Amino acid sequence: MTKTYGHAARMTADSSRCEALFASALQRSDTPAPDVVAEAITRTVRQFGTRGCACRMAQEFGDHPEAAAERMRWVRQLITQIPALP
Repeated sequence: MTKTYGHAARMTADSSRCEALFASALQRSDTPAPDVVAEAITRTVRQFGTRGCACRMAQEFGDHPEAAAERMRWVRQLITQIPALP
């Protein structure tokens, strides 16, 4: 039997980071470096908590689905540029 716990944990961590970055004030026009992206994630989680980030993201998808989808594509691209969590 193959264990997938590490993969599942990484997916959860990446999802949480995406939600936090989505909820952050960071904008595409900022063209942020990886260290700025990581700091924005940390700051946003401290400000809203993980549930708060998820709620803000859900609200945006409800209010502005097209814009939210575009932001999420950008967020997911940025997440690949920062180091994975240990």
